[in-house]
Amino acid sequence: MFGIFGFIRRNYLYSLLTHQLHKKTAKPLKFGILGAAAIAPNALILPARSHPEVEGLLPFAARSKTRAEEYAKKHGIPKTFGSYQELLDCPDIDVVYNPLPNALHYEWAIKTLLAGKHLLLEKPSTDTAEETRKIFELAEKKGLRRPRSVPLSVFHPAVQKAKSIIQTGELGQVQSVSTSLCLSGIFDSKAQTDIRFKHDLGGGAMMDVGCYTLSALRYFGGNPTSVDGVTFTTLGSEGNVDRSASASFTLPNNVAGSIKCDLDQAKTLGFIPTFDFKVIVKCTKGSLTPDGMHSRTEKAYTFDDDSEKKGEFWWSTYRYQLESFMDRLKGRTPKTWVEKEDSIENMVWIEKVYEKMGIGSRPASTYRTPE
Repeated sequence: MFGIFGFIRRNYLYSLLTHQLHKKTAKPLKFGILGAAAIAPNALILPARSHPEVEGLLPFAARSKTRAEEYAKKHGIPKTFGSYQELLDCPDIDVVYNPLPNALHYEWAIKTLLAGKHLLLEKPSTDTAEETRKIFELAEKKGLRRPRSVPLSVFHPAVQKAKSIIQTGELGQVQSVSTSLCLSGIFDSKAQTDIRFKHDLGGGAMMDVGCYTLSALRYFGGNPTSVDGVTFTTLGSEGNVDRSASASFTLPNNVAGSIKCDLDQAKTLGFIPTFDFKVIVKCTKGSLTPDGMHSRTEKAYTFDDDSEKKGEFWWSTYRYQLESFMDRLKGRTPKTWVEKEDSIENMVWIEKVYEKMGIGSRPASTYRTPE
């Protein structure tokens, strides 16, 4: 019961405090947003308002003027651009957040870096591992920061606390890691109008919710050594877009791994929408799981392991991500960071799952970097 009250309290304060503009430093960095994406408010617009080093009212660009005006009014955005390139050309923009459809990630990530802007890129990084590798190479060449909006809450203290418990050996040796993220009542797979169901836009369950499950599997169990089996359901006449997918893996030290993801599973009792996200790590002396069946509860909403407390208990994962990103930009050491290899490897194994399915990777971008 107290857990429920705590959850309500945290979410009330999150809603209240993230909608307020907090005091800013003399020269906060200005982020620009490409596209009027539904994820942008939670991923950046709201977290920016509580960060002292980030401009709280973020400009954005959209391809539709009407859409741009509606989005700006809804989210209190004072400035819009008529095109993505116009935003990149603006000298006042320091960092660009890219939550465009997957197939557009590579092109506009490259163009952002060529414009000399730092980059915050939504998951998945790109449609292929090779595209992700090229983005990092250009970012390194330009001396720019390029993190991915990671499909696992690795920036949140609770997730790091969970991993630290496993690393201590308190639960013994890891035997298996299973992860799942299944949704219903959010995306209509029958209508197939959402970009997540468009093959040419990089759609598919593995490219969306599957990113979270695979990243979680790798975070707790390490990089797989093989994809051992897959089951999946597809959409469309060509059958090349996965609505759901399950896969089994062999992880290091012969640990068993499995993932399950679904963009439109059956509703509970036929009408109740669901959001089912689980991570279960089974060890020789016990298990770590957030499913509510526990003998001990560990809570971690802030970093309290040193003299400098980091975070507030109402901060979201996205707010912690922004904190780490700004620490890197300002030359500070972040609490956690996602390195180049992690972003590339997540795409490598997404492609391996698609290869095992027999439906192939999503189409690579036709964009070519100017010589």
